[in-house]
Amino acid sequence: MKILYIGGQKSAKSKIASKKAIKISKQKPYYIATYDNSFKDKTMQIKINKHIKQRKDHFTTIEKNKKLHKIIKKNKTYLIDCISMWIFNNMHKKEKDLLKELKKICKKKSNIIFVLNDVNKGLIAQDKISRRFVDLSGIIGQFLAKKCDEVIEVQYGIEIKIK
Repeated sequence: MKILYIGGQKSAKSKIASKKAIKISKQKPYYIATYDNSFKDKTMQIKINKHIKQRKDHFTTIEKNKKLHKIIKKNKTYLIDCISMWIFNNMHKKEKDLLKELKKICKKKSNIIFVLNDVNKGLIAQDKISRRFVDLSGIIGQFLAKKCDEVIEVQYGIEIKIK
């Protein structure tokens, strides 16, 4: 089963996606943490610490920000949190290469839950890099929505099933 959770920042999508991963997993699920905090962003570290505390011992954590398909094994459950950070970490790559990576992930015979920030409802960014990020988020969101069995939008902690 493949599931996409999409929503704005602080919508509770990660929290809800975590509960779903635990519910559908026959064993301890894997949490793929995609953010690379090599920038030493203190605000992001606070957010990361909150996510670590939130998942407690319910997950086996794998910190990986590139080539995710290489760590996903058959018949397991994975929560990828989040695809937005994965995009951020891979901005130097071509769109077709990112989609190729996601195709490999989606072919895996495992439960995979994707979390994606919905950044496409805001203003058009002034700078080129931000526009590229928003465009890639939309393109990748469309791709995942098509490939996933379920698509859930999360707003203010409320789940809205789209697919």
